Amino acid sequence: MQKIKSLMTRQGLKSPQESIHDLSPLENFRIPSKEELRELREQPTDPQAQQELINSIEEVYFSSDSFDIVKYELEKLPPVLSLQELEEYRDKLKQQQAAVSKKVADLILEKQPSYVKELERVTSLQTSLQLAAVICTNGRRHLSSAKEGFTQASLGLLANQRKRQLLMGLLKSLRTIKTLQQTDVRLSEMLEEEDYPGAIQLCLECQKAASTFKHYSCISELNSKLQDTLEQIEEQLDVALSKICKNFDISHYTKVQQAYRLLGKTQTAMDQLHMHFTQAIHNTVFQVVLGYVELCAGNTDTKFQKLQYKDLCMHITSDSYIPCLADLCKALWEVMLSYYRTMEWHEKYDHGEPPSSSDGSNVMGAEETNFDRSYVKKKLEHGLSRIWQDVQLKVKTYLLGTDMSNFKYDDFIFVLDIVSRLMQVGEEFCGSKSEVLQESIRKQSVNYFKNYHRTRLEELRMFLENETWELCPVKSSFSILQLHEFKFMAQSRSPSVSPSKQPASEIERTITLFEQYCNGGNPFEIQANNRDDETEDVLASNGYESDEQEKSAYQEYDSDSDVPEELKRDYVDEQTGDAPVKSISRETLRSRKRSDYCLSKVNAPILTNTTLNVIRLVGKYMQMMNILKPIAFDVIHFMSQLFDYYMYAIYMFFGRNDTFETTGLGLSSSRLRTTLNRIQESLIDLEVSSDAAGALTAVEERKEKVPTPHLSHLVVLTSGSTLYGLAERVVATESLVFLAEQFEFLQSHLDAVMPPAKKPFLQQFYSQTVSTASELRKPIYWIVAAKAIDYEQMLLLMANVKWDVKEIMSQHNIYVDSLLKEFEQFNRQLNEVSKRVRIPLPVSNILWEHCIRLANRTIVEGYANVKKCSNEGRALMQLDFQQFLMKLEKLTDIRPIPDKEFVETYIKAYYLTENDMERWIKEHRVRHGFLVPLIG
Repeated sequence: MQKIKSLMTRQGLKSPQESIHDLSPLENFRIPSKEELRELREQPTDPQAQQELINSIEEVYFSSDSFDIVKYELEKLPPVLSLQELEEYRDKLKQQQAAVSKKVADLILEKQPSYVKELERVTSLQTSLQLAAVICTNGRRHLSSAKEGFTQASLGLLANQRKRQLLMGLLKSLRTIKTLQQTDVRLSEMLEEEDYPGAIQLCLECQKAASTFKHYSCISELNSKLQDTLEQIEEQLDVALSKICKNFDISHYTKVQQAYRLLGKTQTAMDQLHMHFTQAIHNTVFQVVLGYVELCAGNTDTKFQKLQYKDLCMHITSDSYIPCLADLCKALWEVMLSYYRTMEWHEKYDHGEPPSSSDGSNVMGAEETNFDRSYVKKKLEHGLSRIWQDVQLKVKTYLLGTDMSNFKYDDFIFVLDIVSRLMQVGEEFCGSKSEVLQESIRKQSVNYFKNYHRTRLEELRMFLENETWELCPVKSSFSILQLHEFKFMAQSRSPSVSPSKQPASEIERTITLFEQYCNGGNPFEIQANNRDDETEDVLASNGYESDEQEKSAYQEYDSDSDVPEELKRDYVDEQTGDAPVKSISRETLRSRKRSDYCLSKVNAPILTNTTLNVIRLVGKYMQMMNILKPIAFDVIHFMSQLFDYYMYAIYMFFGRNDTFETTGLGLSSSRLRTTLNRIQESLIDLEVSSDAAGALTAVEERKEKVPTPHLSHLVVLTSGSTLYGLAERVVATESLVFLAEQFEFLQSHLDAVMPPAKKPFLQQFYSQTVSTASELRKPIYWIVAAKAIDYEQMLLLMANVKWDVKEIMSQHNIYVDSLLKEFEQFNRQLNEVSKRVRIPLPVSNILWEHCIRLANRTIVEGYANVKKCSNEGRALMQLDFQQFLMKLEKLTDIRPIPDKEFVETYIKAYYLTENDMERWIKEHRVRHGFLVPLIG
């Protein structure tokens, strides 16, 4: 069918009948003639049969016009031809051809009216086209005439003018493009000058101008170049932003912020800034530690650069530990100071206004600017804790990377001082309590301090056992604040200043460290300088005899010409300048009489080398406690052990006597006995040897205890010529009292750093231990008083007196004179002792009180031993006692005379009635424990 249609189309205006004759031989062979068509129409056919024949035709016959039917059929022939089969196959093809021809003929006849009608329309169209061709020819002729007469002559001028204007615009555009291409040189110059805002402004203007000429092909390359330049500017801007982390400069940071504001990346800049600060902290600490590690290694081995920071810290030697820590803190301080100044800049200068606009866009710009400022503020505030946390972790890693157990005390104190200053920086920086730093140093400090304290207790025992209890001469103006260990207390400190080694220039300042060092300097440089200046004094702490500075401070006690008058008092309160009341007894308000046995007019404190050593230890302990307050309780507990052991040693050396309690004099109060028992149980190791099992079970408990000290064999306490070692007893006892006074002076400082939950311990220590130190005077000096006077001889003389006389006597007995001579001898011996050691008024009063009390009780005992006594004998007793009192009052200033009423009451008891006597016996037997008078 397609072949037939294509043939009909190629025939043009020919009729169907005419077109049939023009077909090719093959096609003419296939299409039936008119007669055949007529015959075919006239032949009766079965439509269904015809359709089956058509359907039986192979598809290949309908494939395309180029299909070769003859070739196809010939190729289908079998190798061996059969005539019958060929004829049958030929008849089949003829039938198929006849069916197709019949179908074609029917279709042609059916479409012939339409074909004729369409042919008429084509004829009409051909006529119209011929007319249009004539019109076009005429129009072209007329246009040619108009072109020659009007266009070339008149419109040519207008065309040239328009072309000239276009070329002038093009020239201007080309000049602008040339300028844009040359801006990279100016941009490079501006970047070298660090004029980032100007460079960005110029680059943005160039991009805006380039967008105007984007229709030029060269502009696409220029746009790409400008974009690359802008990215390069951003990279350099990021580098410039990173420099802020170590050395903040206001003008530099202002340019950087203006540049980021022009880029519209204020928030991005803040994010980048925090990243740079974090990176700066890491790089700074790594470079500092790496420098010291390589310096100590002494070679250029690069293996250390590949180590992690934690591993690198483990290669720090003990000699370089402190300088490295100081430099580490200096570097970290610079980073934190830069962050502080960055925040300060945003508070003072970050008030940028959005560009003004005539429409409502300025309102949106203002809102965006306010949002950026709010974001920056919150970001900076949140970054404080992050920066400080990074600093803490880096320092913690460094602190834990080295074992500090073998450090010298002053080195360890210096480490704590640096860490304390760093924690103070952290508190001012972000209000942090620096829990990470505190925890990292607390455990090491406790372990170090336990070992240190154990060694110091052993040293104290050695000092005590080798102490000869000679007076250590010091100035009358001596104060513990003059000692190097207490210099941190002598300086007035504000809460924001480090608790030790504070420079004198910081007195009365209340500004923070960041405000103080904002414009220069470093708080950790002062630490190093102080340490260098004071090392020699610290190292000579126990060898002051060879130290000229110590000699001038402690040994030249005779030269007081250069001491102010207020410092010549017994003790001076460093805060008020007045002598504290508790350091001067009430008796000193009276004029100094012979009862106050003084070495000279200067009342210098009585202390020994051991006392001075204990005071120095207390100062060192307080340094550590003030620097590291979390271990304050442990330090104060160890300080109390120093005092406990010193007090227990004084008691064991000079005051222990089992006859105390048998006298009934109440020499040791229950509080003193309780304190001494507590010290013995908790601190003193009484076990000399034990079995192996017992040693294993008690090893930990005994580790915390110290053996009982033994008095040096050079100290003689049995010689009557020296009043049984009175000078040594005075030096020992009064040094303990002086030590107790220093502890009382330090009580407010200790209470300020003591944790609230542990303050009851401190109060108990002061109320039950420190306050009982002066009570040791009674038992210690009682031993001297009991041996200085021959009370047994007096009893023998009293026993030889006849008390049952019948007459009232006017002359006292000889035992009174003998007793008074004993007291006069005692007074002379006190004067001799006072030439060696100043005997304070309270000491002389206690000595006299003991002697008088023992004498009076001996008198009562002598009276009680009388078997027979008359009324005249009682009167003689009164006469003897009054004579004794009259002479005694000339030797001593003690008023009233101790136990005077006790003796008089005993003598007068003879005159009581029987009922009163019975009641008196019941009352006085228990209270005094002496014999009651017998009724003769």
